[in-house]
Amino acid sequence: MRGLFVTATDTGVGKTVLSAALLAALSAGGESVRAFKPVVTGLQDEAEISARGVWPPDHELLAAAAGMAADEVSPLRYGPAVSPHLAAALAGERIDPATLLAAARAHDGEAGTLVVEGVGGLLTPLGDDYSVCDLAVALELPVVIAARPGLGTINHTLLSIRAARAAGLDVRAIVLTPWPAQPTVMQQSNRATIARLGQVPVRTLRQIPSPELAELADAGTPLLSLLD
Repeated sequence: MRGLFVTATDTGVGKTVLSAALLAALSAGGESVRAFKPVVTGLQDEAEISARGVWPPDHELLAAAAGMAADEVSPLRYGPAVSPHLAAALAGERIDPATLLAAARAHDGEAGTLVVEGVGGLLTPLGDDYSVCDLAVALELPVVIAARPGLGTINHTLLSIRAARAAGLDVRAIVLTPWPAQPTVMQQSNRATIARLGQVPVRTLRQIPSPELAELADAGTPLLSLLD
């Protein structure tokens, strides 16, 4: 399968919506798709649940966009809103990198597209000595980094680009999201500055009002060139 690894500068930046938008757009175009997110946390955290509003948990959104069962998308699911390695420890478990890698590669050789969504940012630990970046390197997929358009994004994004490239990852693009219909001077400057200093294409994903698949597909269609 061809594929793409979607990461972000931080948690809560919009990488799940970006991943779902890409999956929905591909599926709407008649392409076979698969989604994979190694770990989901915060499933029983009241603040996380409230913040989602009408949006379902990450693995359920990705599953809907890919036409999969939610437990196929994310093999590890935890209640507390903490880093994956801590969530596993609190559950009396350890995350095995080999098991995650095998799950992600389960559909190697099939036609279609695999979209893998990381957890938090690239250096988020999945295990004691295994990060999201390590998983991306092992999967050998091009990377797209979701980032906020506002204040602080230049530093966070350039650091993420540097970490990705230091690990040998192919950074395909930055996607600023949610990109407003009328961006401010600062937001426009942030986009141009990241593109110039990071030597990377900077794309945008607009605000998506609901998890309806048609809405996701419409927003994701302009970004399908990232997979070429």
